[in-house]
Amino acid sequence: MRRDSRLSVALHVLLHMEELGPVVTSEAIGRLMEANPVVVRRTMAGLRKAGIMRSEKGHGGGWSLARKLDAVTLADVYEALGTPAVFSIGPRHESPGCLVEQAVNGALGKALGEAEALFMKQLRGLSVADLGKQVQRSHARSTKKGSHPHG
Repeated sequence: MRRDSRLSVALHVLLHMEELGPVVTSEAIGRLMEANPVVVRRTMAGLRKAGIMRSEKGHGGGWSLARKLDAVTLADVYEALGTPAVFSIGPRHESPGCLVEQAVNGALGKALGEAEALFMKQLRGLSVADLGKQVQRSHARSTKKGSHPHG
């Protein structure tokens, strides 16, 4: 089964936006992400509608940040993408007549609901800028380790 990687792609692109320049084309983002520019535009369209990104058409156009990354949570990005399914498992029938299947659906539904609530809580507690800070810390550690082979 294919995974939905749009959240990962969107977060990756947002983190690179500040270093790539004030305006970045879909083609440049596509090269960075090894993705077709059409796929990039489709993915970024939700971010534009949510006011996270701006897009300009024509010569010199492209994508730019509409908000500071510290004002954008991972939940904002997830919701801008249309809240893709977190899990691929689910009930066989939504409204079964079978009492056994009703019990199974109830148990699975409760567990999945609790897991999704925890997932959203985690996403709401992190800004995209927080991820950028984690990247900077990791980069600083790896640079330090690279200069000291035993450190």
